[in-house]
Amino acid sequence: MQANRAPVSAEPESTADESSGLLVLALLSLIIGAAVGLVCALFWLALVQGDAIRNVLVSWAQGGSWAGLLVVAGSCGAAAALAAWLVRRFSPDAVGSGIPQVEAVMSGEERASPLRRAWVKFVGGVLAIGGGLALGREGPSVQMGAGIANMLATVCRRNWHDSRVLFAAGAGAGLATAFNAPIAGAVFVLEELVRRFDMRTAVAALGASAGAIAVARVLLGVLPDFHVAPQPYPGLATVPIHLVLGIIAGILGAAYSRVVLSSLAVADATHWLPVEARAALVGIAVGALAWFAPDLVGGGDALTQRALDAKEAPVLIVVVFVVRFALGPVCYAAGTPGGLFAPMLVLGAQIGVVFGWVCHQWLPGDAASATAYAVVGMAAFFTAVVRAPLTGIVLAVEMTGCWTLLLPMLTSCFAAMATATLLRSPPIYDSLKERAAKLAAP
Repeated sequence: MQANRAPVSAEPESTADESSGLLVLALLSLIIGAAVGLVCALFWLALVQGDAIRNVLVSWAQGGSWAGLLVVAGSCGAAAALAAWLVRRFSPDAVGSGIPQVEAVMSGEERASPLRRAWVKFVGGVLAIGGGLALGREGPSVQMGAGIANMLATVCRRNWHDSRVLFAAGAGAGLATAFNAPIAGAVFVLEELVRRFDMRTAVAALGASAGAIAVARVLLGVLPDFHVAPQPYPGLATVPIHLVLGIIAGILGAAYSRVVLSSLAVADATHWLPVEARAALVGIAVGALAWFAPDLVGGGDALTQRALDAKEAPVLIVVVFVVRFALGPVCYAAGTPGGLFAPMLVLGAQIGVVFGWVCHQWLPGDAASATAYAVVGMAAFFTAVVRAPLTGIVLAVEMTGCWTLLLPMLTSCFAAMATATLLRSPPIYDSLKERAAKLAAP
């Protein structure tokens, strides 16, 4: 009888241990999220201040004729060069988005980075994006979040599995803070970083995103990133129209991925040029552009808002789209910290608003508003490039508050994902991770 009782008592003990471990993981995820939310919110505020300083400098310099142009171009070039120097000197893996590096750690191809990468991302990101480079704040935020999570998991002596889960959750918390989108941060962890649903990972991702947003909203406010008027539920007749929008977004997304990779290939081919000099040249070009058109440089949130407002002439939006389509990849190849998400959202919104204008000319009775197409275009273009449709849909919804457009987003994202895949365009972060592995190989 005694021998038969042992297995009976073993199961409750195992269940209790598992529950206790999950509770500790959940509590740590909240703490990590709060820390990540504080750091990434401060990063966001620093970027806002950097944009303000750049705009004041441009406004002052525009009154000084060509001498002012030299001042702006030189200042932007110096900021980009300093950002590239920080990366090369202190943390080479802090270059670019950082999401491929986080994914490499998750797949076991790299070790988790030391915390010093976080401050390089912070300072370098402020210099690069504040200096006008067309880069996103989410890349540095994701990598800073992962670094903070790794440090706290180490301090708390968590095992390898829990450390890996918290590492991913910290990265998601960084994304959540970057766009004030907590659900998107958690979905990003499951869809892009882990690529499977796991109960412990889901709990940690949700906890970290919740903790991050709870702290970040104290500093940043509770409103969505973009102000969009409530949109009506679209009719069934718009389904074919949104399929067409998705196909267009898929084609342009595949092209954008190739332009990004081609820009990096050109940068690799000019290895004889110091990275600081390359970054300075890009910064000087961006500074010159800022002197003529200040709104075209930087992360691009103002451009996205203007596209969502749908009040500008379509011809002007097309011109801005062409400029930003080329500028984003060039800036990404400069060798400084900075992400791809925010520039992609700019392009997606512009694709949608122009598409909406065309639809109103040809199908005035069936077309939705240009603003609605802009919101859907954000999700579809993101999906085409990143190949993470759930993240793209949730991100667009949380950033605009347009819950009524879920079905059009699903339709367009389906078409965009299928189109980009048929065009044999791999997910951009898979390509970037493969490129990094080749560069690291002896």
